[in-house]
Amino acid sequence: MKRGKRYAVAASGQWTDEEDGRRRLPAGEVHAWEPGRNETVCGLSLSRSRLTRFSHVNWPDTFPESGGAADKVQRVCPRCASVAGRRGSDARPRWVRVRPRP
Repeated sequence: MKRGKRYAVAASGQWTDEEDGRRRLPAGEVHAWEPGRNETVCGLSLSRSRLTRFSHVNWPDTFPESGGAADKVQRVCPRCASVAGRRGSDARPRWVRVRPRP
């Protein structure tokens, strides 16, 4: 059985959470990123776009409803969210075939 891909976060800014032991967290615009690659899921180059990598922050933690590392996130890339998944209150349900033809 194939395991799903695990996406980390690349962001345009960063901030330090003093309450959580001086942990670096993403800020500004966030993108999904596969560790080991030099580009985001939507195709932006990390170095040319000057995005900071956050390999310790998982992609689902950047959504406000998760209660994770989304305190200073201003924008979630819609292209990355469509590929990596966005499960929240405003997300459309996954496509499911109701009556497949025999």
